[in-house]
Amino acid sequence: MIKTKITSTGSYLPEKRLTNIDIEKIIDTSDAWITERTGIKERRIANESETTSELAYCAAKRALEKKNINSCELDLIIVATVSGDMPFPATACILQDKLGAKKAAAFDISAACCGFLYGMSIADSFIKTGLYKKILLVGVEVLSKFIDWNDRSTCILFGDGAGAAILEPTNSDSGIISTHLYSDGSLWDLIHIPGGGALHPTSKYTLENKLHYIKMRGNETYKVAVKILESLVIDTLKANNLNPSDLSLLIPHQANLRIILSTAKRLGIGLEKILINIDKYGNTSAASIPIALDEAIDSGRIKKGDYVLLEAIGAGLTWASALIRW
Repeated sequence: MIKTKITSTGSYLPEKRLTNIDIEKIIDTSDAWITERTGIKERRIANESETTSELAYCAAKRALEKKNINSCELDLIIVATVSGDMPFPATACILQDKLGAKKAAAFDISAACCGFLYGMSIADSFIKTGLYKKILLVGVEVLSKFIDWNDRSTCILFGDGAGAAILEPTNSDSGIISTHLYSDGSLWDLIHIPGGGALHPTSKYTLENKLHYIKMRGNETYKVAVKILESLVIDTLKANNLNPSDLSLLIPHQANLRIILSTAKRLGIGLEKILINIDKYGNTSAASIPIALDEAIDSGRIKKGDYVLLEAIGAGLTWASALIRW
């Protein structure tokens, strides 16, 4: 039976580091407060000329070069982002042009922090049907350009970056075992950007009231996230007749260290089995999991035969998981 295998990964982080000490100079906060509340010590920030498609291009090129894959071999490009270059066309189309991937179809998906996992599920379905054989999946965000730097509840959280993966068919035992997608639209207002769409078109009012920046109800989001993520991991493992102890590595979305630690404690998973890099990059939304996955592979934390679980929760609300046999 055909399965989908991740054959290569790549990531890219802007050079500029914005530390908690730097943020202390902007707003009334402290390194100690930020670290205690979030686990973040610094985050990467794109410069004025770095666009979402440019970060995506850099990550994609690294993934292609690792396996010596020519961009013309790509059948499909999926970009997961909520901070695209512009409302339309899709950032994936701009990326296609930059890569010279002339035969690839291209589209964006918007599932915030779950975008990469939603994209993985879509790619897995396409490959299993035989429609496409070589898919580029990118999670990328430049959220720093959608942040109110006077709002200390949000400006401390987010960073910029991109992660990419090449997915191809395989007849081996390794590959994606299952993906699980969920949403609850009644909680849409926990994390959102109200301005710029059809509901609140750009106007003097939306600009003056800062409606084009990220709005977040942090405490409510935290409580929902811990409960949902515990059930998500349990349900994913149960669907595949596995236990938490069977996992070699858990790669969670890097939203908040307290959420990661609380979920791990509830599940009885030791920290040695969890990849954590939120201290270095902050919350990069759709880029979070592919950046962490690339880091895990490059550092040798994933070996052949390992069970690896990816999980995330984000705006929408959306939550998702993917279980992989490496």
